[in-house]
Amino acid sequence: MTTVKTRNQPVWQIVARREIAVRATDKSTLIGTAVMLAVIVGVLGFTAWSESREKTYDLAYSATVSEAMVEGIAERASDIDEKVSIEPVEVADEDAARLALEEEQADAYLRATSDGWTLVSLEEADSDLRDVVDQAIQEIVLAGNAQAAGTSAAVLTEGSQVAFDQIEGDSELSAIRWIVGYALAIVFYFASIMFGMTLANSVVEEKQSRIVEMIAAAVPLRQLLAGKIIGNAVIAVGQMLIYVAVGLVGLSLTDFSFALPALSGAIGWFVVFFLIGFVVLSTLWAVAGALASRTEDLQSSSTPITMLLMVMFFGALYLDGIGEVIGSYVPPLSAVLMPMRLVEGTAAWWEPIIAVVLLLAFGVALVRLAERLYSRALLQTGGQLSLKAAWRLEE
Repeated sequence: MTTVKTRNQPVWQIVARREIAVRATDKSTLIGTAVMLAVIVGVLGFTAWSESREKTYDLAYSATVSEAMVEGIAERASDIDEKVSIEPVEVADEDAARLALEEEQADAYLRATSDGWTLVSLEEADSDLRDVVDQAIQEIVLAGNAQAAGTSAAVLTEGSQVAFDQIEGDSELSAIRWIVGYALAIVFYFASIMFGMTLANSVVEEKQSRIVEMIAAAVPLRQLLAGKIIGNAVIAVGQMLIYVAVGLVGLSLTDFSFALPALSGAIGWFVVFFLIGFVVLSTLWAVAGALASRTEDLQSSSTPITMLLMVMFFGALYLDGIGEVIGSYVPPLSAVLMPMRLVEGTAAWWEPIIAVVLLLAFGVALVRLAERLYSRALLQTGGQLSLKAAWRLEE
């Protein structure tokens, strides 16, 4: 088919440039981008702040019962966790301690029981406070029992230390990989929904207003479809690159900056898979818009796509072991699962190459199918079409 050109430009380029200009200046797109950036910056900023700040807890006690214990905890707190300090707060009795908790004059109250000690808090106590109090009490009680037995805590605990190691990587890096992997899956899901619905709405609005009939008389529908998909893909990928760049810069300012070298290559692959996967799914969103005759029909015609996205998202969340490996090669699920495996460090260097080839092959077949459905359904205005009815129509 001969490419129709205007001012020496292929039509699909003109359509793509128009889509980019419209989306780049659309208030909802700009607001959505700003909100997402604010969320990313906020999360990373809070993480950096919470990891760096020192935490001081006011621990209430009754002088007649637990003064020595609380003072011992305060002495050991910084050795157990360098970012935690304990400030003893003396109270008359348990009722006074409860009042101190309710008036936020104390974070917790330590009381003795027949079996040991109880840490009382108004709501759930911070994990840092619980860990420090628990470990400090164990050390103090062990030292006291050892002294009573005529020995020392070091002798009693000799040989009981347990260290944790793993053959591949380290535990802290594994935790960061897990968080980043799931964050990328969430980003893919919401970006596909947001930009996909925007594309489908654009198609159905042009169809509903009958503008598409004038466009179809001047340009090939294949060019129109290509321009819309490419234009939206440019905006979507550009937005993802901004998010990724801000996320990486923010991560470099936290205590987790050590993970950047291990994650950078995997995140680069994520952009590649996102681009291919988004283009593949965009063809389906365009078909959903072509099948609808009114904006109200779009929810029904787009249901299969939203169901597919949910399968991809929850498959990425819950598949594990051999199921995760197999799913990372199966299009379009591979667009989410393979980047997650790369971030987790469980995929060899050659695996994403195979997955990309399979995803591209699937995409080519799906684009051809979608092009046929799109071109046959776009000019039909007699009501919402089913896939079967659109397939049987003549171009």
